[in-house]
Amino acid sequence: MDKSRRTLLKIGTGFALSSAVTTWAGATPAAIKVPADSGLAGDALRLVTYQHAAAKAPRLGVVTAQGMVIDVGATARELGMTLAFDPASMVSLIAAGPDAVAQARRCAASGRAHASLDGVRLLAPIPVPARNVYAVGWNYLEHFGESLTAKQAALPKHPVFFTKGTHTINGPFDPIPFNPSVSVKIDWEGELAVIIGKRGHNIAEADAMQYVFGYAVINDTTARDMQVDHGGQWFKGKSLDGHGPIGPWIIPASDIDYTNLQLTTRVNGVVKQQINTSQMYFKVPRIIEELSLGLTLEPGDIIATGTPSGIGAARNPPEFLKPGDVMETEIDRIGMIRNVIRQVTT
Repeated sequence: MDKSRRTLLKIGTGFALSSAVTTWAGATPAAIKVPADSGLAGDALRLVTYQHAAAKAPRLGVVTAQGMVIDVGATARELGMTLAFDPASMVSLIAAGPDAVAQARRCAASGRAHASLDGVRLLAPIPVPARNVYAVGWNYLEHFGESLTAKQAALPKHPVFFTKGTHTINGPFDPIPFNPSVSVKIDWEGELAVIIGKRGHNIAEADAMQYVFGYAVINDTTARDMQVDHGGQWFKGKSLDGHGPIGPWIIPASDIDYTNLQLTTRVNGVVKQQINTSQMYFKVPRIIEELSLGLTLEPGDIIATGTPSGIGAARNPPEFLKPGDVMETEIDRIGMIRNVIRQVTT
């Protein structure tokens, strides 16, 4: 394996602890915003996977409206509560179902904060997914219209699916590696991420929302030159290590209406994409029905639901991310992720 590939493999995931990409949240506290009144009936539950400086093992927490972090495992011990899940594993909590969410809410209601956001490092909520990230292409009509490939086709009757490799997953405030020997046309794609809550197969559209655990923000960061070089297929250009930042937390589906959320992508403070999720062409229930047809979904599976217009490749002239750029992806009532593009050694 050559040196450049070894470097990317080493730093590619949000769970990686290499000093080449690791940035403690305390280094950029202004970037961590907690939306006010984010829930349908008051404050939403914000579930995070995080590391505390004093103990690097990942743990689950709840972030309060005041920007404090409640350690779920420690709080449960203080309350004498036996958890139905592993307090170090988000997938364990998800798979344990409503009882686990209720226990997390009880921990949050205790008010027993253990740290502030600027004293911890937020990891990707699911730092190491068991399976590839599922993704939907061309799910907003304006983006369909700006795609050179899609311009030659009729409006789709079915969602277009592809996947991103598991090592694309990156933390909500971690740097995105930029290796010019790999790609120099790195593009942004802000999206709503759906987190699956339970196993399902051949799920009917009418039942699909029962399988949604919650939502997060994701950026389907893409190497456009690789898309061209590999015959126009998407997997390789979508799957570079570290090119899938997600977070900053998961909000349960019961706490938020996904059909009316404002999605914004900014580069160096300039708005590049902005749309409301009400304009999705294929809504979440239809996406789940089609994806699960003959394909089993599992707890903790991630679905990126598509990006709006405004990608860099479709601009005149085209624009791409470069080292030092700051990419912010925000969905109101969920939160914002903020990632610096960082050149890595070739």
